[in-house]
Amino acid sequence: MFSKSDKTRDSFMLHGRLARRGYDWWWHSFTGVNSETGVEKSFFIEFFICNPELGGDRPVFGQTKEKNKPSYLMIKVGTWGEDAKQIHRFFGINNINIRAYPFQVRADDCYLDDYKTYGSVKCINSNKHPEYMCVDGEFSWNLKINKIIPFNVGYGASSFFRRLNLFEMFWHAEGMKSTYDGEVILDGVHYDVKKDTSYGYADKNWGRDFTSPWVWLSSNNLVSKKTGKKLTNSVFDIGGGCPKVGFVALKRKLLSAIYYEEKCYEFNFSKFWTFTRTKFNCQDTDDKIIWDVEQKNITNKFVCHIECLKKDMLLVNYESPLGIKKHNHLWNGGTGTGYLKLYHRDKLIDEIEILNAGCEYGEFDKEEK
Repeated sequence: MFSKSDKTRDSFMLHGRLARRGYDWWWHSFTGVNSETGVEKSFFIEFFICNPELGGDRPVFGQTKEKNKPSYLMIKVGTWGEDAKQIHRFFGINNINIRAYPFQVRADDCYLDDYKTYGSVKCINSNKHPEYMCVDGEFSWNLKINKIIPFNVGYGASSFFRRLNLFEMFWHAEGMKSTYDGEVILDGVHYDVKKDTSYGYADKNWGRDFTSPWVWLSSNNLVSKKTGKKLTNSVFDIGGGCPKVGFVALKRKLLSAIYYEEKCYEFNFSKFWTFTRTKFNCQDTDDKIIWDVEQKNITNKFVCHIECLKKDMLLVNYESPLGIKKHNHLWNGGTGTGYLKLYHRDKLIDEIEILNAGCEYGEFDKEEK
């Protein structure tokens, strides 16, 4: 059952070969409200560790003329909307404290574990430092985290497969439905984050490289078109693209979970006995990104359509453990809208309106494929 919690998968994973060529990140996204105007705003916070065995007192950047293999803790924070931005703060590996399990990351005034996070990020003169891969800004936060519904992808991220480093990129969403409670201050503006309206999401990825295409869609701000009521105990999560097992690429594969009012519907290509079949198409138009996904197994099917305006998104930046910036058009957003139709065999269970969707799509530059 995909809704089985497994906090060991939130552990720090960069041991053995991955300590020299690997990344591990913990991602959090949520919605807050401007304390003066009451206007909603979506945010993200990510702790990203790369190549810890290669590091020292100072962060090592890959996007410089020296072409180093990067080594650092990067704290990525930001917001979506018409003023979408990402702001980065870097620490040398020797200046961070990591506990593997239960996981804990601490660096100066920045902290993260499964239940809380706080910290501050400030960047100035980013235009003089392209290796920072961000823009100027100031962001601080103090949040309690409650991970309510997980998406456990099963044996594909089990301890056995992790020891073998079988997949190039692993995924676990301990909190595909999460709540956040606290505050964010972005460029001097205060936002209240309340658990009932935070529409939160928490997951992690780790491995030795990224996938292309890269697809991610998730929301727990859902409304039933059958009843007209908000689905208060529902969430969906879709991720994948082109996973690699060793050197073998599995073309156009997605992992999906739909938790619909306490009922679980899973579409997981790695569980071959369910005969999951997948179709997806991502369109990059002049003004928006459009995702269309259809998956079916022996008994169930869903069709999902999501759109997000580019003016509300950003091109999210990462460099690989080899120091190569393969993704230069990785669109990332948190304000997607659309619908999801869920079927049991050919009978429509519900058509669901999607709001506040986290969404991502990108492909490597052609020469990097």
